Amino acid sequence: MKIDSEHLEILAMIVERGGLTEGAEALGKSQPSVSRTMAIFEKRLGVPLFEPGRRPLRPTDLGLELARIGQRIHNLSLEASVLVDRVQSGRAGHLRIGGTPLFMDGVITPLLADLQEQVSGLQFEQAYGYFDSLATRLRNKTIDMAVLPMHARQIPIDMDFLPILSGRNVIACRQGHPLTRRGAITLADIAEFSWVSPPQDSPLFRDLKRVIQSIGASENVKFTFSGGTLASITSFLARTNCLTVLPYSVVHMVRDALRITTLPVRVDHPERQLGILSLKGGDQPTAAQTVIDHIRSHCAALEARIEKEQQFAALRA
Repeated sequence: MKIDSEHLEILAMIVERGGLTEGAEALGKSQPSVSRTMAIFEKRLGVPLFEPGRRPLRPTDLGLELARIGQRIHNLSLEASVLVDRVQSGRAGHLRIGGTPLFMDGVITPLLADLQEQVSGLQFEQAYGYFDSLATRLRNKTIDMAVLPMHARQIPIDMDFLPILSGRNVIACRQGHPLTRRGAITLADIAEFSWVSPPQDSPLFRDLKRVIQSIGASENVKFTFSGGTLASITSFLARTNCLTVLPYSVVHMVRDALRITTLPVRVDHPERQLGILSLKGGDQPTAAQTVIDHIRSHCAALEARIEKEQQFAALRA
């Protein structure tokens, strides 16, 4: 015999609340409709669910066991409703995010971790890449959004780009580096030290070459290490006297934990902006907007802190 789960839920509410009227109120139904439903249910079963003539209602042994099953069904139904509400409101869901390694590890991943602590129903799947591979993955719909630095002229016509951070680069080194104990730093000072290079297919590698050229050190530059991730680059920096070029935002986020700092050397900033790339008209998960709002808000605060630091540094210089 197939039993209607709704009948079991109604029975559970009647037993839990102690009467037809109380059960009907809990379910938002009328007392006559609940009474008819129970009469139909008992007729189908061929046995009573409540002891005849007892007031208040007292369930039979079968009625009590079925009510317990109905309570479990009711609880699962409530759980399903809560889950659907969380997904529809952007407080739950699975989001696939791609991005360039340094920004993902240094800026975005910590922000996602903070958000997950606030909204525990969110799940993230992270992928690394640069513009060409990330754009392909967006079009193939294997990621929902990409976080990367871009020029405005690079934005494909089938995609939207939401800027979240200005492009700012700095010369970075370990805390306690010999150059951090000097006043004005000269080209001769910098020439004493070798460099750590980001991946050669990354925009940051091109930035590093321009920085080295701009300070007149291109002829004598020596690369000691080339790293593909933030962890490898900063791990090497922290144990050597090498220099590198990193985005200011990344250094700001990791400097205390990874013991990295910046040198007071003015460098040209790239025209690029860090932003969120997505397909125009793409059907993104509802949680995407929750994540975007969180990243934008925290990046705006990060931008303000960096701007304040730079103004203070300019006054000291």
